[in-house]
Amino acid sequence: MQRDFPELLNPRMFMNRTGQGRHFLQIPGPTNVPDRVLRAIDFPTIDHRGPEFQRLALGLLREIRTVFGTSNPVVIYASSGTGAWEAALVNTLNPGDKVLMYEAGHFASLWVRLAKRLGLLPECIDGDWRHGVDPSRIHSVLAKDLNHSIKAVCVVHNETSTGVTADISAVRAAIDAASHPALLMVDTVSSLGAIDYRHDEWGVDVTVAGSQKGLMLPPGLGFNAISKKALLASKTATMPRAYWSWDDIISSNEQGFWPCTPATNLLFGLAESVDMLNEVGLDNVFRRHIRHGRATRAAIQAWGLDVFCQNTSAFSPASTTILMPEKPDGSRFDADAFRRLALERFNISLGSGLAKLSGTVFRIGHLGDLNDLSLIGALGGVEMALHSCGIPVTRQGVSAAMDCLLEEV
Repeated sequence: MQRDFPELLNPRMFMNRTGQGRHFLQIPGPTNVPDRVLRAIDFPTIDHRGPEFQRLALGLLREIRTVFGTSNPVVIYASSGTGAWEAALVNTLNPGDKVLMYEAGHFASLWVRLAKRLGLLPECIDGDWRHGVDPSRIHSVLAKDLNHSIKAVCVVHNETSTGVTADISAVRAAIDAASHPALLMVDTVSSLGAIDYRHDEWGVDVTVAGSQKGLMLPPGLGFNAISKKALLASKTATMPRAYWSWDDIISSNEQGFWPCTPATNLLFGLAESVDMLNEVGLDNVFRRHIRHGRATRAAIQAWGLDVFCQNTSAFSPASTTILMPEKPDGSRFDADAFRRLALERFNISLGSGLAKLSGTVFRIGHLGDLNDLSLIGALGGVEMALHSCGIPVTRQGVSAAMDCLLEEV
């Protein structure tokens, strides 16, 4: 059969643009997939109703709880993180319910849009995208909601669009200080497996996650970690749901199965990923990401560029967003032109600016399967690309990053 777009279907075009060396994938996700995980995904597909799969599923469903910091059920969907967003809302809420959503970045705004499409009534707290979530503003809104018309509070833990993290324990404290019964829902799509997270300890009711970032898998799995309070709310929630319904999945999971066909081979990969995280130790994984975030910011500072996040306590260990400098005429250097040159000349993919940040920032992902040498190589590519674009930076960023990493060994 003749293909209309043969060049788009040739996998070789994605392998290597320069003919030598590996491609540096430094976007904030999807992230690099380790060889061990790739080999696991490559296992022959097995009967998802058979005893071998049952043993795999029972062990995986038990072990994945540790990554979320919960002793309660974790539901795994064949979906993206967007599907997991929807599942969190439709399993716990009723049409027309008010939901308090903190709009502190592009992905928070997408969650707001999804909630509106579902017939919910989001009340948005508008952030400036540079400082992250202010728990006192959440407290102020909830304290005035004397009738408890707000049924849930939704927060993104790590905004990859801005490189800003949220203090979830402080958000829970704000909800409790207002004596408000709203559910707390948290997006950890880009933080789970990369940044310290504690579903039970922080009193989160629904944690949303995806497979393609800190969990080091390709896209395709979505997650809901569920508190007892959220599970109770699901018994009376009237939002339409079928595929996303927790009840059927949890019931089947108790026996080691799913009510529909699961993403079998991705679950093979997830089991391997969880093993890898546990072998290293989650605390060590979190410390590594903190080190890499600090080293990246040291390079940015040495280049004379600005980190987009202006709240030092909210710097992301998973990704960093960099503001392009101004030209003499007051306009900014084009971030997209810089990214194109970096890809074409140095074989490195960097994250684009999203929504209102388009063309004015670029993003460096430093999460997932990454070590010190990989980070230094990536920062070297960024430094050379900046110089090649004529962007006025000093050539001291890589040295600053190395000094930072050596200090923290």
